[in-house]
Amino acid sequence: MFKRIVKRDGKIVKFDPEKITEAIAKAGLATEEFKHDRAKALAEKVLQRAEKEIKARTPNVEQIQDIVEEVLMESSFKKTARAYIQYRQERSRIRDAKSDLMMIYRTISHAAASEDSDVKRSNANVDGNSAMGKMLQFGAEGSKVFAKSLLLRPDIAAAHDNGDIHIHDLDFYATGTLTCCQSDPFVLFEKGFNTGHGHLRTPNSISSYGALAAILLQANQNEQHGGQSIPNFDYAMAPGVNKSFRKALKRNLAKYNKFTKKKIELEVKDNYEYGDDKKLEKAKWPKEVVEASNEDVERETLQAMEGFVHNLNTMHSRAGAQVPFTSINFGTDTTPAGRLVSMDLLQATENGLGKGETPIFPISIFKVKSGINYEPDDPNYDLFKKAMQVSAKRLFPNFCFIDAPYNLKYYKKGDYRTEIATMGCRTRVFASVFPESDGIVTGRGNLSFTTVNLVRIGIKHGICLGERKEADWDGFYKELDEKMDLVKDELLERFDFQANQHVRNFPFLMGQGNWFGSEKLGWNDTLRDVIKHGTLSIGFIGLAETLVAMTGKHHGEDEDSRELGLDIITHMRERCDEYCKKYKLNFSLLATPAEGIAGRFTKLDRKEFGKIPGVTDREFYTNSFHVPVYFPISAFEKIEIEAPYHNLCNAGHITYIELDGDPSQNIAAFEAVIRKMHDCGIGYGSVNHPVDRDPVCGFSGIIKGERCPHCGRLEGDVPFEKVCSCAKGK
Repeated sequence: MFKRIVKRDGKIVKFDPEKITEAIAKAGLATEEFKHDRAKALAEKVLQRAEKEIKARTPNVEQIQDIVEEVLMESSFKKTARAYIQYRQERSRIRDAKSDLMMIYRTISHAAASEDSDVKRSNANVDGNSAMGKMLQFGAEGSKVFAKSLLLRPDIAAAHDNGDIHIHDLDFYATGTLTCCQSDPFVLFEKGFNTGHGHLRTPNSISSYGALAAILLQANQNEQHGGQSIPNFDYAMAPGVNKSFRKALKRNLAKYNKFTKKKIELEVKDNYEYGDDKKLEKAKWPKEVVEASNEDVERETLQAMEGFVHNLNTMHSRAGAQVPFTSINFGTDTTPAGRLVSMDLLQATENGLGKGETPIFPISIFKVKSGINYEPDDPNYDLFKKAMQVSAKRLFPNFCFIDAPYNLKYYKKGDYRTEIATMGCRTRVFASVFPESDGIVTGRGNLSFTTVNLVRIGIKHGICLGERKEADWDGFYKELDEKMDLVKDELLERFDFQANQHVRNFPFLMGQGNWFGSEKLGWNDTLRDVIKHGTLSIGFIGLAETLVAMTGKHHGEDEDSRELGLDIITHMRERCDEYCKKYKLNFSLLATPAEGIAGRFTKLDRKEFGKIPGVTDREFYTNSFHVPVYFPISAFEKIEIEAPYHNLCNAGHITYIELDGDPSQNIAAFEAVIRKMHDCGIGYGSVNHPVDRDPVCGFSGIIKGERCPHCGRLEGDVPFEKVCSCAKGK
């Protein structure tokens, strides 16, 4: 009989035969095939065989367990044998994951810079070199291992690891957080709100409105793993303008009386609003007082918008390591106060940050609507023109089109909740299987999303490997359905996990009534009844490479491939719609951005299938349904090809157009692109162009000639840099 045994960690401990009996007994008990007495007899067989077959005086654990498997398989207890083998494999997978985790931790701890490691580059908003950034990454990587080992089904975890699918924000799976939220400041500002460290009363000036808008975005970011959006920024800030205006009236009337020696006594009514000069004239307010008050509030509003932009580029969330990913939608409030907010927000964006840098946040989105700002006779047409001028210089705002048919059908004039809005990257939450939230943007968001590696399916069933002359479309769609069903199962499991969280777990998002319907819940209530209004999204990446793999050509270069591409994405959308009906939840199709996963998928597929021209021979798969950026094509043709996909991808979409040179010198061309997007039914669009950067002073923007417009430095020995505009999306 053996006296000692070698454990997996190399330690040598006393050999205890009873542990073999216990392990077999647990397996038999689990399958209900036998009890302890039978386990003891089986253990005796294991020991007898071990003594004969193991020549070493000190065996290792793996050798003993191999013999346990053999004895069980030779017995009549086949069910127990399979359970024991499966349990052993699962334990092995968990141990391997822990080992891999230690290597990842070493990378986080020892890599010299974030550029040295894919792990440290996993989130562009996190400084991977800072102490708190490292702390977040330690937690994130450990959380992923926990989720894959104990929360996910083994087949789903394996599909993620091998690159068949990608579960986004897997590091937040175990926290039960939701992805994002479109917050309505009206709800939070009406009675004030509590961030967990004290109550903030209702703001009473545009300065306070701007400051609290930044704070609510930061507070919400701390309870979610995705981006934060305000869908009605101009509407929400307008009351702050009017409150500041009424304060200015009181203040300037007092000054007027002091300097004129008059004793005019006029009541400042709550219905007095900025720009409503006729009402003030009728009430016999001195013209000088009104003009001075207008000037005061205009100056304060610009300062408030500049402060808002500066706050969102400097404040941090999540242990101080991450700038909140924020977006704001605006441009459709036609009141003087709302128009002032939009104009000054655009001006603040154009002005840039302290050294003239282009602001990264908020991602500003101008909502385009015929009858409001699209035609020369529209009341906000000047804002539309200003938005294009600013975007031509600063890359933002992007443009969201209410007139797209699938957006317009929900639009109700005067109801900002029915105006389509988006998260900055592309996420769209609008339609709903629940009538009360159908066509409502405020208070809703995405719950979670997972992406299918569409390209891999194309490689396996297409002509690119030379194994067949014609694509196997039946096999392609069969496997696509299998992967979509797998993702659907994962999203449902994650939904159940999220639904069993409590309001107390999200004291701001749910406790302050920020999420749709959450104001009706108690502190200890679970979330199922309200998070059902969010979306569960299935994404895809690399349609272009998929088509090349299947047919040899992508949709930008071939008419037949163009039709096939639409067939694939139509099929995916129809499957999502079927899931909606079957499960009574908001399943939707997402045009997944390339950032983060396109390189991972490419690397895994190149390792398995080799370097395939037009498929795996670049560092990234193409963003969602986009025509590849390297393919020469006119802006108008690219828009025409991509527009139909916007209607299909109801969870989110975007079309990027790349312009050469400085578009601020040709606003007519810029406007032609935006109008083409509008007329073709694009839902969300952006125009990219090169941006210059002075590495000495930090200025980013357009540098004309050889002199930096911020510091006045001549280019000389330290050349200006060209910042790739693809930072907005590959």
